[in-house]
Order: sequence, then structure tokens, then C-alpha cells
Amino acid sequence: MLSKARLTAVMTTLFVWGLAGALFGGLFIGLYEVLQVLTLGPRQAVVVAALAAAMTTAAFYSAMPVALMGAMAGVLASIGYLILGGPRLELGIIVLVAAGLGLLGGAFFAWTSAPGSRPLAETLTGLLAGLGAGLILVAVLTLYSQPVGAVVLAAGIVALVGSLFQLNEHWIVRGLHGWLPDTLAAPMVAALVAAVVGASMWMVAGTTATALDPAARDAVARVLAQVPSGVLGGLMGGAVTGGLLALMGFRPDEHEPG
Repeated sequence: MLSKARLTAVMTTLFVWGLAGALFGGLFIGLYEVLQVLTLGPRQAVVVAALAAAMTTAAFYSAMPVALMGAMAGVLASIGYLILGGPRLELGIIVLVAAGLGLLGGAFFAWTSAPGSRPLAETLTGLLAGLGAGLILVAVLTLYSQPVGAVVLAAGIVALVGSLFQLNEHWIVRGLHGWLPDTLAAPMVAALVAAVVGASMWMVAGTTATALDPAARDAVARVLAQVPSGVLGGLMGGAVTGGLLALMGFRPDEHEPG
């Protein structure tokens, strides 16, 4: 029978991993569908979407102040571009503007915060976990030829990324920490997160953009329709994986500080 302390740890892990999984799953499915709309193959889309989603979620999970700075920069840059840019919604420009503002925000954060944070190391750990999970999922999908729904796809990628991140975080972060000083690491992480947020804003705004033809707007609408399934699958995958890891002794408050 679980003690009160262990039960509290398990429930906390379920909550934290469930929320992180919901964020990851929705972002992954959205990126996966968008990349296929942009003519990328389904296997390549799995790997690229897993990389981007894992990197962003790892930043929020382990280096939240920097990630929040990047997210705010991405939202502000996207809104400003949508207001000033008129009906033309070009993905590349939104991403560049958001990344530039994220660099500025991250630089300000690095200037005002205490030294010793490891946002880039944590984010790169997430990126490596996303790469490994994406390759594993591609291998599974290659062997299993039947169609896989968005809920199952999101739950599977969240479970894989979460496990790889938790099991390998300590030694990867220790190996990567110190490659770049804080004054460069924080701006890079904020810029990466801002770019992903900017691309997400473009995806949402694209459904009503007059510059897009009806076929493109329908494609973006289909992408958005899959996001709730990704959120549900990610929530399930994160909660189950987090609960199992908690029973094995892993706790979310013991991760390497970002």
C-alpha cells in the first residue's frame, strides 16, 4: 500500500505530466498536420514535429521563465505582424519576427537573472528526446501499416519523449551545460520558443486570412480540427507515463533546474 508521501508524489506527477502531455500532444499533432499540408512526407513530419514539440515542452517544463519570455515575444510579434502586415500572412516572416523579438526578450532575461541557469541544456535535452522518440515512432509506423488516429499518435509520442527525457536528463544536461554562457543560452531558447509560437499563431490566423485560397484555408481548418485529439492523447499519455515513472521513484520536482 502506498504511503501518503508516495501517493502525493504520484498524484503531483500525474497532474504535472498530464498538463505537459496535453501541451505537447496538441502542439505535436498541429505541427504534424501542418507539415503534411506543406508537402512534407508523413514519416519526416513525425520526426520534425516531435523535435519542435519536445524542445518547446522541455523549455516550459524545465526553464519556464525563459520559455514564458519566448512565448510572450512570439504572441506579441505575431499580433503586431498581423496588424501591420495586412491580409498577407507569410509563415517565414512571422517566424523571423517572432524569433527576433524572442532574442531580445531572452537577452533581457539573461541580463536581469542570476547566473547558473541551464535553459539551453534542458531544451537540447528535449530536442534529443524528441529525435529519439520520433525515430522510434517512425519505425513502429513503418512496421504497422494500418492508419493510426491522432489520439493514439499523440499518446505514443508523449510517452516516448517523456520517458527518454526523464531517464536521460541528468547526464545529458551535465554534458551539455557550459557550452554557451547564460547571456547566449537564454536568448537562443526564447527565440526558439517564440518561433514555434509565431508559427502556431500563423496556423490559427490562416483559417480566416483572405490571402489564402479556399483550399489552403480548408487544409488549415482540418489541421485545427485534429488539435483537440492531440491534446486528449497527450494528456492520457503524459498522465500514464508520469504515474509509472513516479511509482519507479522519479519525481517532477527532482529534474535538473533550469
